[in-house]
Amino acid sequence: MSQTTMSAVRRIRGRVTALAVAGTAIALLAPASATATTTTATAAGPARASSADPVAVLKYSAQERKAALAYWTPARIKAVGKSVDLGPTGPKTKTWRGTPLKTVGRLFFVNAGGADSWCTATAVKSANKSVVMTAAHCVRRGAAPDMTNIDMVFVPGYHKGKQPHGAFAVRAAATPRSFHTDSVNDMAALTVDADRKGRKLTDVVGATPIAFNRPVGGTVHSFGYPASSPQLGEELLYSTGKAKKEHGLQYIPGDMTGGSSGGPWLTDFDTATGKGTLVSVNSAMDSFTPTKGYGEIFGSTAKKVYERAARSA
Repeated sequence: MSQTTMSAVRRIRGRVTALAVAGTAIALLAPASATATTTTATAAGPARASSADPVAVLKYSAQERKAALAYWTPARIKAVGKSVDLGPTGPKTKTWRGTPLKTVGRLFFVNAGGADSWCTATAVKSANKSVVMTAAHCVRRGAAPDMTNIDMVFVPGYHKGKQPHGAFAVRAAATPRSFHTDSVNDMAALTVDADRKGRKLTDVVGATPIAFNRPVGGTVHSFGYPASSPQLGEELLYSTGKAKKEHGLQYIPGDMTGGSSGGPWLTDFDTATGKGTLVSVNSAMDSFTPTKGYGEIFGSTAKKVYERAARSA
């Protein structure tokens, strides 16, 4: 990738990071006890392994995962949604009123600045039945190795305060080391715990197929829980368009805002069944009044990240 192209990509990603932070920095601040929650898990000691390893992994202890589930009460979830409004939902973004997408949900966390926040994520097919795909900037700040998120909980099928399939604590988060060091390859694969009844995630909600090294093109449905009004993250929204290449990424026409980050890009999507194949996740927008939504092209790096999460016990 040329230096000019790399600079353009960084500008785009800088915008989405700023946009995501704009939707979270003014969110309800976590109490001191929560923001100080053990940082050893997010300091990524043993998880950093060799510098040659293309995947960086954060791990959360059993105690931290238990605390995360306790932290995200219905009242706190309601508060974080009400605390930020990024403006009216755009004309290219619609409320999803079809078959409920059980595999898609809100990903709640306390960000590196200590603010309560959320992204969007998707349960995908994996051998361990426990992998969730989202954006790397929903896990950590790019090019800031120690600025990582805590208290991460995935709520599939979230809708207006309802958690129809329960909540799943994140026990490990894999991201490309290139994002860890240089804000490149904005995607992540999370491994979640079983639910309170001991059930694996995809045994509960099903699993969305995922594809790598697929040519860019065709119609894409992009989903997310943006912090735009009047929904304010309480409903699943979507946009659709033809995918094209630009700046080493792929994009579709779209105007979803912060909170939709990490939401799935689905191809071969059947509106009647709500099923499709995941080929990317919401990563960036072209401006604060967006006309394009960008996603990574899932290639060999994305596959390695996914495989690391799928191997996690």
